Amino acid sequence: MKKEKNNDKQNDKGMTEDFQTENSNQNDGLQNEAASQNANENIEEVNKEKIEQLEKEIQEYKDRLLRKAAEFENYKRRTENDQLNLIKYAAEGFIIKLLPIIDDFERSLQHIENAKDIAALKEGIKLVYDKFMKVIDGQGVKKIDSVGKPFDVHFHEALMQRKAEGAAPHTVLDEVEKGYMYKDRVIRHAKVIVSDESGQASSNGGEEKTDSNNIDKKE
Repeated sequence: MKKEKNNDKQNDKGMTEDFQTENSNQNDGLQNEAASQNANENIEEVNKEKIEQLEKEIQEYKDRLLRKAAEFENYKRRTENDQLNLIKYAAEGFIIKLLPIIDDFERSLQHIENAKDIAALKEGIKLVYDKFMKVIDGQGVKKIDSVGKPFDVHFHEALMQRKAEGAAPHTVLDEVEKGYMYKDRVIRHAKVIVSDESGQASSNGGEEKTDSNNIDKKE
């Protein structure tokens, strides 16, 4: 009987220990679950802060990009306007240089009808002409020197051929209209009269004939 009581006590003790162990395991589980939940909440909070920070940076970059785009558009518009004005008023400096020459011509026209000294009038007109030529020369515009030179299709346009004693064939004898160059470019070919192949004077003092082919190119 006593032995049975001891066994009962041992069984009760074992059950108590099991119950305590189970309770301890449950408490540990609850603690672990709580800890895990806290950890997840901390991670979510950290992620939320990072997301907010990234969104803020993205917005700042967007604002900066919009400002740069607006600045570039304004710069592009100003540059286009400057280029248009440059093209539109490109001849302004040249025209300003021509105005004094126009003034001289107008003064000459005012006095030309009452002028009695023709020599002085001619001299005045020559001065105005020289002044004008000096201005265009300063802009890179020059006459093509043609008379006495070999015919060259790059600079000359032959209107006719004429026999000329002592002149080599295809030599420019006279200019009907002067040619001009602008810097290194021909802007108007000189219209010229050219010696023919014979280079001999005719009995009637030089017969002229038109040349529809503008003279064969001289190699």
